[in-house]
Amino acid sequence: MIKEKFNLNDKVAIITGASKGIGEAMARGLAEFGATVVVSSRKQEAVDAVAAQFQSEGLKAIGVECHVAKAEHRAALVQKVMAEFGRIDILINNAGTNPYFGPIHKMPPELYQKTMDININAAMALSNLVYPIMKEQGGGNVIHVSSIESMHASKMMAAYNISKAALTMLGNNQAIEWGKYNIRVNTICPGYVRTKLSAALLENESAYLSLTNNVALGRPATPDEMAGLAVFLASDASSYMTGSTIVNDGGLLHAPLF
Repeated sequence: MIKEKFNLNDKVAIITGASKGIGEAMARGLAEFGATVVVSSRKQEAVDAVAAQFQSEGLKAIGVECHVAKAEHRAALVQKVMAEFGRIDILINNAGTNPYFGPIHKMPPELYQKTMDININAAMALSNLVYPIMKEQGGGNVIHVSSIESMHASKMMAAYNISKAALTMLGNNQAIEWGKYNIRVNTICPGYVRTKLSAALLENESAYLSLTNNVALGRPATPDEMAGLAVFLASDASSYMTGSTIVNDGGLLHAPLF
């Protein structure tokens, strides 16, 4: 039955940046479809709070602290999950940052590097840690959370845009290299979602009006509107999909010029 293809029972999923926003919503979505979710973010108390909330609702979840830019944290995350569950079926690279908003020629090198370390380098490194595990298991799913900013230029966000474009291409290359081991890799590109990362933009009246005037649906998204795609891509409902990039932006990329 088609319905059963969405079943994630017995699957173990790691979601980075999952203490709030899109990551938390995706973790909840996977858990509601039966997965055991590893809620991961920089602070243990934050991930414990999310995991405890999930557990109180009968969902299977644990919290594991991980600052994805730190190699020792990434290694510890994978080691803890393997020690606890003995497998990793799904990895969602959701953690991201945008510490600099300004022109390219004034971009501080340290903030450019921070953006790359979290948005692309950490995702590649963490994927490489779970790759041999998934290969040995006979398959798995990696999902990258990129952005529509990877697909068009926007003023004052160069480092973020570059890092997210690289993340999309990382997924494409992983897909063609890892497909023979039944490891599928796909990418989600959200539009503007009400999260801490987008708060400064969405709270600016002129920017908000410009956004809503150009989004076909006339509003930003909520985090839970990204969760369904994560469930789909993590499940057998998408068993023939790999190397795909799915845009979920309310129609923003198709905004008319006049």
